[in-house]
Amino acid sequence: MTRTADLYDAHADHLQVAQPIFTDFGGAEHFEGIIATVKVFEDNSLVRSTLECEGAGKVLVIDGGGSLRCALVGDQIGALAQDNGWHGLIVYGCIRDSQQLCALPIGIKALAACPAKSTKRGEGQPQLPVRLAGTTFTPGHYLWADSDGILVASTPLP
Repeated sequence: MTRTADLYDAHADHLQVAQPIFTDFGGAEHFEGIIATVKVFEDNSLVRSTLECEGAGKVLVIDGGGSLRCALVGDQIGALAQDNGWHGLIVYGCIRDSQQLCALPIGIKALAACPAKSTKRGEGQPQLPVRLAGTTFTPGHYLWADSDGILVASTPLP
């Protein structure tokens, strides 16, 4: 995988750079893929059902409204994502079970960790553009992430 700094140097005019508000929690330092999105608030039902589907080549961007009151991803959902081939998760909200998540070979970035679990109301919206960290994440666009940050482009780059 190309490092985000090198990718930026070569293609800055074609990239959005997410503000550096996320912390790494997964075991994979580098990840990339086609963006899929969900928009939820303190309810991870749609997160789970989305990650139950095949995710090869995809990164799920979870717009949790920035809530720090409960976690949207824990060890079970992280393992589900890894088992179904997802390359990574970006969580605009919290995770829990951070020690277990860092042992999984999947990229996970989130705002923070919180031990409280989310509710299960079955609410949320899938596959719509979400704006967070100063960046628009559009389903079908491409994302690259590593310890330096997150980049987004509308088309794959060489």
